[in-house]
Amino acid sequence: MGVPTLSERHEQVLAEVVRAYIENGEPVSSRSIVRRHAEPLSPATIRNVMADLEDAGLLFQPHTSAGRVPTAAGYRFFIDRFAAQARLSDVDQHWIRREMDSTANFDEAVERAGHILAKVSHGLGLILSPPIGRLPVEHIRFLLVPDGRVLVVVISEGGRTRDKLVRPDRPFTQAELDGIADHLNRNDSGWTIEAIRAEMTARLEREQDSHGMLARRALMLCDPHLLDEDSSRQLYVEGTAEIIVAPEFADPGRLSELLAAIEEKRRLVDLLSACIETPEPVSVRIGLSEIAVAGASLALISARFRAGHEAPGTLGILGPLRMDYERAITTAAYLAECVSSTLSGASTP
Repeated sequence: MGVPTLSERHEQVLAEVVRAYIENGEPVSSRSIVRRHAEPLSPATIRNVMADLEDAGLLFQPHTSAGRVPTAAGYRFFIDRFAAQARLSDVDQHWIRREMDSTANFDEAVERAGHILAKVSHGLGLILSPPIGRLPVEHIRFLLVPDGRVLVVVISEGGRTRDKLVRPDRPFTQAELDGIADHLNRNDSGWTIEAIRAEMTARLEREQDSHGMLARRALMLCDPHLLDEDSSRQLYVEGTAEIIVAPEFADPGRLSELLAAIEEKRRLVDLLSACIETPEPVSVRIGLSEIAVAGASLALISARFRAGHEAPGTLGILGPLRMDYERAITTAAYLAECVSSTLSGASTP
């Protein structure tokens, strides 16, 4: 179904219905729009406009005597025509900057960002981190555990920590592990695990001396599973208490499905990963078939952030269709800039 062509009056009335419904959660009457509308129009004229919008599939009337509420198509039109052009309020910008400036590392930044996203949307604040193997490494450690395995601890620029137990092909002493870590920290700090592995592979092809031996041992320890994007992406979720009280999930069956999707997280990771590939810096999806029946009542707003130039992550809002899109979209866009700045070590924009 294509986007309908509306007159300016019809567009403005639709926007007022959407905003009124977002504010109050009650079907919107023609009389309430008369009070909001800048142009002096009679209730009968507004009713006719609302009837036209209903015929276009943008509004619907839940009961014969009730007012009207937006459809998914109505929200979509409002988002494309109005919310996408909204600007972040000065009050929100100062609040977000104050919250984010007090964070010291990536984990603190994403926790705070998730809380902000949940608060402005009454939904879930979601952060999908970049894969650790594609983040610049600030420091690496190898710790021997009693059964012979090695704990690889990677601290990336921006303060994100990732650890993984690996079982190398040969036994190591802690002194050997310290020597390899010291070499990598002196020579390869600022590189990604991906780049370190590529360099060590190339060195093995060139050198058969002690440097080649060191490269072979480093390759054993810089496990390729650290580069596995699915396993190394971490999903942070804030605001479950916000979304479960939304009227859209008063039905126990829908609430159960939503909670199952949150608990599983795999579906949420897939949704946010797909958003990284979209050309728009901020994208909005209305209705999520991936979350079965519950998804029809949900919207997903997502924005990309970056760790340097190569490793994108995604932050997002998963919330009910009745959401303050103008505030949520502008907040998501600004927070993406803030998180990118935290990862790059720059000041908050």
